[in-house]
Amino acid sequence: MAFITLDTQKLTANYRFLDNLFQHEHIQWAIVSKLLCGNKLFLQEVIRLGSKQLCDSRTSNLKAIKNMAPEIETIYIKPPPLGSIPEVVRYADISFNTELQTIQELSDEAGRQQKKHRIIIMVEMGELREGVMRDDLIEFYEKVFLLPNIEVVGIGTNLNCLNGVLPNHDKLIQLSLYKQLIEAKFNRKIPFVSGGSSVSIPLIFEKLLPKGINHFRIGETLFLGTDVYHNSVINGMHNDVLRLYSEIIELIEKPTIPMGELGTNLEGEAISFDREQAGKTTYRAILDIGLLDVESKHISPVDPMMVFAGSSSDMIVIDLGDNTKQYKVGDLIEFQMDYMAALRIMNSRYIEKQIK
Repeated sequence: MAFITLDTQKLTANYRFLDNLFQHEHIQWAIVSKLLCGNKLFLQEVIRLGSKQLCDSRTSNLKAIKNMAPEIETIYIKPPPLGSIPEVVRYADISFNTELQTIQELSDEAGRQQKKHRIIIMVEMGELREGVMRDDLIEFYEKVFLLPNIEVVGIGTNLNCLNGVLPNHDKLIQLSLYKQLIEAKFNRKIPFVSGGSSVSIPLIFEKLLPKGINHFRIGETLFLGTDVYHNSVINGMHNDVLRLYSEIIELIEKPTIPMGELGTNLEGEAISFDREQAGKTTYRAILDIGLLDVESKHISPVDPMMVFAGSSSDMIVIDLGDNTKQYKVGDLIEFQMDYMAALRIMNSRYIEKQIK
């Protein structure tokens, strides 16, 4: 049996670390919960942390949050699909937007639901994911301000997620200046400059975060303790809030290299082997988890002596060498995960979720 655990004590410690950091800098921050894929058991533990805002990119997940905690402010953090407009207005208090047509539809739907929908307009700052081009920003805001059921509460940007463009002082200064320009031109107050995400946290430590940036969206660093900017772990945070466990379902001493004519494997790869290993044997453990659930390049055994030998759809094979630690069938192998591994595992209905 394979399962993932969430350590509530370590999650709470990470939350307090970040909350203290942001309070000291007078920054409001929201938890990005999309990693949890709407799992109610884990969401309940996140809600207990006391965050005022939760972000997600799926309306079904926002619905689950609202059902559990109606008082929490929910944020839909990607440009809404036109087909999802009714659900976005119903379950998201705020949404990120970049298209005038979409915002018009949000305004119309908000009117039908007799509510005001709040939006943050995302700006293209070089990452080439979502964002209004900077040359079009003034005209864009001007048109949005005319819509009757829309309240513009922020300006924001996304960096690092697609092409790896890192945030820096200059980019975030520009974002803050756009906010000031819009406020001055239209005599409107823009409360949030949402320029921060997990990758921006090191700028706080290095005293490089502009004062105008007053809103962060944090997911990966909360759950994994990650310094995304430097691909390391932040000192004082836990990187093992989430842990993956998989059971050994076979453990037999076998030849080191396969026998027979070789073609391509399940993933279309032609694997080569060191012929000098012919005649040698090793202990190979088969685990009850496979490519359907996660890719081995995104997980690593806590035991450093273990080496991945390969994967198929439902099984991962681990080379145990001489098996000096006397592993046996039924033992659980513990793995640490990166963000993509945790996301895939949480989205797998075959992996049990447990609270630790």
